[in-house]
Parts: sequence; structure tokens; C-alpha cells
Amino acid sequence: MDGTLIPWDSQKFFCRHVLRRYPTRRAFLFTFIPLLPFAGILGSEGLKRAFLSFICGLTKNEVNILAEEFAHEWLVHQVWPEMLEILKAHQERGDITILISASPAPYVTAFAKMLGFTHAIGTNLTLSNEKKFPLYPDLINNKGDNKVKRIKELLGAEHFRPDGTLHKAHGYTDSCADLPMLALCDNNTCINPGNRLTLLAEQKGWQIIRLPRPWKSKVHRAWIRLKCITGM
Repeated sequence: MDGTLIPWDSQKFFCRHVLRRYPTRRAFLFTFIPLLPFAGILGSEGLKRAFLSFICGLTKNEVNILAEEFAHEWLVHQVWPEMLEILKAHQERGDITILISASPAPYVTAFAKMLGFTHAIGTNLTLSNEKKFPLYPDLINNKGDNKVKRIKELLGAEHFRPDGTLHKAHGYTDSCADLPMLALCDNNTCINPGNRLTLLAEQKGWQIIRLPRPWKSKVHRAWIRLKCITGM
């Protein structure tokens, strides 16, 4: 989803959405920023748990309502028109379409429903016996090999060949993190790939699509991200 359907890192904009609804939640920065120097130790999953501290104390229902609002008010307006046309072409052919993302499942699911995807898979935010989310929510990051696992759990055996690949599947990504998922597919398309993914796509004959990005420079992009996580 992020970088493929839309140009942005949606999780930071979801943070902005929540902070605008609950301004005092800017206090989450005091639990998140001190952990940034330990990003290499925490890994992407640990860092995501720390970042999501801005939903601490909210119920699952409250998070779902915020996610629905976010999908309707912001996400749906960020889709690249070119990617929307590609999605519509698949839907008109009657293809099964799956929106799979490492972003939090509540708004991935809402967004997928709005765009008419057959299925949606995001990072689940789990609650055990607690009624409200803890400071660092429990999750299993829906990234890399976990995407493959989730797809296999979703689809029946009839969709797979004996070698484990999918029948007539087309994958879309902007990131090398999705290479395990792309290995399931006969055809792949890379959106604004970096140097490594571009080289791999050229070697394998995958389609490459370059789309305009809404930031002027890396500094401009960093400034936008900073504004998001502070609720500006």
C-alpha cells in the first residue's frame, strides 16, 4: 500500500490524525523518541510497537473508528490515479485482489473496502485480556516472509501450484522487503523502485512504473514526517 498505491508512509499520517483528535497524546513522543537510537536492536517490529504508543489507552472500537475516519478523510484521496486504473482493470477482469501491507490492519481494512479489494491483510494490533491498548501494543509485523504466510493462510490450496507459487498472480511493490511475496507471482510490477530493486526488476523482466512524488526533496519529506508525528 505505502509507496505502491499511495506515495506516503501512511502510519505517520495516521499518527497525525489521532493527535489532532487527541492533542494531549503528543506525550507519546517522550516514550518513542528516546528509543530511536536503539532502532537497530529493536528492529522494525519493535520500533513499530514503540511508535504506536500514541494509541495507548484507547479501546479497539475507538481505534477502529479513528481508522475509518482516516481512510475516508485522507487515505482515499492519496491514491495515484495510475494505480487506481490498474486496480480497476484487475477488478473488471474478475481477479481476486488482495491489499497486503505492513501498516496497521484497522485502516488497511477500511481503505481496502473503500477501493473494492477482495481481501485486506495488515499488521494486526492484538489485545489479550486488556480492554485498552497498552503503551507498546502487541503485534507481528506483516512484512517480508510474514506476508507470504498470511497469503497462504488466506487462500485455499487450489490457488497454489505444487511448487508453492500462485496461479496467474501479479504482484505490486515498491520495496525489496516484498521479494518473498513477489516470488509467489508469475508477473510483478515495481513502483518507483530504488537502485537495488530496479536492477533486480531489469534482470527479471519485471515492469517498472515511475510516478510523481509529492515532496520536493528528502529534506522536505523529512519535514512533512516530523510535522505528522507532532500532530501539526
